[in-house]
Amino acid sequence: MYLDKAKKEEIFGQYGKSNSDTGSAESQIALFSYRISHLTEHLKKHRKDHNTARSLTKLVGKRRSLLDYLYDNDIERYRAIIKALGLRR
Repeated sequence: MYLDKAKKEEIFGQYGKSNSDTGSAESQIALFSYRISHLTEHLKKHRKDHNTARSLTKLVGKRRSLLDYLYDNDIERYRAIIKALGLRR
């Protein structure tokens, strides 16, 4: 599997408060971003994989919802995660 326990802990440790911080918006956004990049690479090779394309669209929507939540409630955390992940609004 492309996303094992060690990789998740690495993502959560880098963007969350600790390795076990799985619930914060920052760690979830980082996890979604990793999965989105993986699915994007998959779709570049397999253009007709409609199930993966649908999953990718759902993940992008979830990440957008969390980013909107951060933007509305804590603009500094929003700016920090956007800068850390290299995303743009």
